[in-house]
Parts: sequence; structure tokens; C-alpha cells
Amino acid sequence: MAIPIIMPKQGQSVETCIITKWFKKKGEKIRTGDLLFSYETDKAAFDVESPSDGTLLEIFYGDGAEVPVLVNVAVLGNEGETIESFAPLKTNNGEIPAGTEKRTVNENLEIQGSGQVSVREPGDIKIRISPRAKRFADKNGVNYLNMSGSGPNGRIICSDVEKALTTPIVQPENIRKTVDEFTEQPISNVRKLVARAMFESLQNSAQLTHHMSADVRNLLGARSKIKEKIHSGAQQQDITLNDMVCWCVIRALEKFPDVNSHFLGDSKKIFNKVHLGIAVDTSRGLMVPVIKNADGMELIKLSKELKSAAESSRKGSINPELIQSTAASFTVSNLGNYGVEIFTPVINLPQSAILGVCTIINRPADLGNNTYGFIPYIGLSLTYDHRSVDGGPATLFLKEIKEQIEKFSL
Repeated sequence: MAIPIIMPKQGQSVETCIITKWFKKKGEKIRTGDLLFSYETDKAAFDVESPSDGTLLEIFYGDGAEVPVLVNVAVLGNEGETIESFAPLKTNNGEIPAGTEKRTVNENLEIQGSGQVSVREPGDIKIRISPRAKRFADKNGVNYLNMSGSGPNGRIICSDVEKALTTPIVQPENIRKTVDEFTEQPISNVRKLVARAMFESLQNSAQLTHHMSADVRNLLGARSKIKEKIHSGAQQQDITLNDMVCWCVIRALEKFPDVNSHFLGDSKKIFNKVHLGIAVDTSRGLMVPVIKNADGMELIKLSKELKSAAESSRKGSINPELIQSTAASFTVSNLGNYGVEIFTPVINLPQSAILGVCTIINRPADLGNNTYGFIPYIGLSLTYDHRSVDGGPATLFLKEIKEQIEKFSL
């Protein structure tokens, strides 16, 4: 009996996915568990395995096609079986999802049933380009607006963009102006999503930032001990300063649960567990994966989970549900490695606050007995939503983080 292979739905906010590669061909014999194709959302990549044995009777969408979720992309069955009822754009019950014949992705993009992207530019100029080619062009800053496509009906495909990377293209004046003083480049979709989220956060909340510094001699001492253990073979897991700071933040959140919350307008959701979000810089853009139930983890376990979440985010294999702003109860953003001395992090709404971790600076301080010297201090920048948390409790919470860092011990 023929069965459809559908585009899975990854997360409530995901409406379409892009097929990146088919590993099987039409007519090929398939076994249960065989890898059929890979696909990706804006920020994560996944694989689809065969649910049963059979023959791949038809593939409706090829590499690079952008497909609405829960839509049939292929048919698996026995040779000779009919596949008409599984035609493209039909779901398992045979209905055509509303809007999938011609779905507006944004004001300048339209996705056609074939997976082709039609780009509307000023002056009603239409450029036919595959989703894969457009993503590749955006990523590499290639201007495709007057590019000649080698695909069907002049469609621009990925090889056209690759060729353009080594062959300079002169853009007509009426399409995209490039002059000696500047060069215009399109903004990637991921950058647009981040920009929109940051703008809405600042526009729709009352954000204030408090700054404080903490003595990190204990953290640096612990870090030295960990390095010695790793070098001697007594320990394998490398625990970073950021891991230790996150550990201290979790302990502070346990004492100030009011900060470990979501502000919902007419109500406030205070979490009994700490779901820690950690900002990660990736090639796709900024991601904030969450470590669920981080308060119940030992330091070594927390360190492993933080590293795993960061690696999955950079590889694009993170679960989409774990990078939603609603998944975390509190977020930490560390710019210390970049040498940033002070900054103002922006809250991931509906979270009530976010901590920015800055670089370590040696400052003069009283060592006691009229002796002065330089002590390493780490900068801490707490941005909080004043609608959810008052200034007094926010300051006490930040002070608690400082004290947790200063009394830290392995």
C-alpha cells in the first residue's frame, strides 16, 4: 500500500521548510530507517528516515524547494501502485492547505507550488530564483537582481550564484545602485527575524539596565585547578568561566524566583525550575538555545549541556522548540571573550530579564591592612523589564549573582 512522505512540522512557529538534499532517487528500493532527505528551517537542520520498506514511487519536491509543513513531498509503496491521490500540495486527508498554492513569505517574496521563489523588487521587476539559490546568494552577498538563470524558464539556480562569486556582475542603475562610496547588500531572513524581535522587545517593554562588578579571583583559581586536572588526566570535562558564571546565576535565580519569570501583561508566570537560555553566535545568526531544568544539574553536567546546546546551534541541528523565546525563563549573554567592558543586553520577551556578562578587568582595590593592589573584576549587566520587576529587587538579584561569584568554590 502506497504511503505519503510528508514534510514534518518542527515547532509551532514553523510554516515552511527547505529540502536541502535527497539521498534517494525515484524508483530506488528503500528499507525502513533509510535516510530519505534532509531539510532545514530558518535555524535548524533535520533528516527524514523511511517509515517502511518499499519503492520510492515519486518525488514531488526536489533539492532547494521550500515546502509547507505537513505537505506530501514523496510517495513510498510497491511498483505499479497509483500515486494520483498523493499529488503535490495535498495533505494526508487529501485537502489542500489554505494558502499553499501561493503563500506570501514577506512583502517581497512569493513561494510558488514548484518551490520557486519570485522576488518582487521596486518597479515590479520579478526575479525567478530557487529558495536554495536565494539563501546562498544572501549568505555570500551576491546581488542576483539582473543575473541570468540557467534553470527552467530562466530560473536562477545555485550554480548560477556560485559562478557569480568569481565573475563580477555590473548591476543596472535602475535595479540596484552600486557606487564607489558604498555597496548595497540584501538582508538575510535570519537577520530580519532577529532585527524584528529586538525592535519589538525594546518597543513593547520598559527596559532598564543595572551594572555591577564581581571579584573573580575564586573563579580564576577554580579554572586553574580544572586545567591542571585535565592536563594530569584526573578530569576530562573542561569547565569554562562562563559555565561557572551560569552556575552562579542559577543559584541566584533560586533565591529570586520573581526574576525567573515571564511577564504576560495581565499576569506573570513564575517558574519553579530554571530554564536557562544562553546566547550563541552562529553563522546563521544569533540563537538562544535553552537548558531545561538547569537548576537540578551538577556543575559538570551543566557544562556538558551548555556546550552541547552551543554546538547543536552552530551545526543547525538544535530542536526548534529549544530556541523559542518562550522556552527559557532567563537568559545569559556573554560578550567577555570579545573584550566588551560594558553593554546593554536586550530582553527576549516575554522573559523578565537578561544578564550580560562582560570581560575581566584588573582594578585597584583595598587588600586589607592598608595594602592596595589590583584585583580582577568581571562586569555584570542586568537588563530587566520594569513592568515585571522593580529596581530594588533587580539590584538585590544582581548583588546575589555577584556574591555567588565571589564565594564560588569547586
